[in-house]
Amino acid sequence: MPSEQFDSAESPHADRTGTGSGRDIALTLKIVVAGGFGAGKTTLVGALSEIRPLRTDELLSESGRDQDDTDGVERKTATTVAMDFGRITIHSGLSLYLFGTPGQDRFWFLWDELCEGALAAVVLADTRRLADCFAAVDYFEHRRIPFVVAVNRFADAPAHTEHDVAHALDLDRGTPVVLCDARDRDSGKDVLIRTVEYAGRMHTARLLDSVG
Repeated sequence: MPSEQFDSAESPHADRTGTGSGRDIALTLKIVVAGGFGAGKTTLVGALSEIRPLRTDELLSESGRDQDDTDGVERKTATTVAMDFGRITIHSGLSLYLFGTPGQDRFWFLWDELCEGALAAVVLADTRRLADCFAAVDYFEHRRIPFVVAVNRFADAPAHTEHDVAHALDLDRGTPVVLCDARDRDSGKDVLIRTVEYAGRMHTARLLDSVG
């Protein structure tokens, strides 16, 4: 369970090592980056990763035009067909593995495997195509995986407040919405910190409820 991953040293999904009586603990957590087609998932993972990111991009083809809606993202020429992967160290002792999901409907069968053992998720939103977020929001809400909505601020996108986006997506009360620039490492890192903090609060609350 994700709560075990966050709180228990016995979790198979968390890598913890220690030496000496002081026991320095190294914790590795899994974060999923999801969202609609062209929202900037590959860009965000690439900007954040301290290693060369793994990408599974394929060029968009004429045969796929009927399946890939490019309205609003006409300049997009490639798409993720399996996943993106990267790693970032937030601070000494805490590293995050980032798994980016494909955005098109026909690749949703991969989501269950990509999200297995995830502490939390980032749902990347594009206000030009905000409805594309509904599938990801529903997915994480139904599986009780904590998530943060990160609004990627494209230059030609309508400007909306965090409250407007939360209302439009009908988010559960308390679900964080943050503004970001997927190209900027510091901006993306702030999103991840908010995500880990929110997930920690959610898993702690659930643990207390379960023993209350």
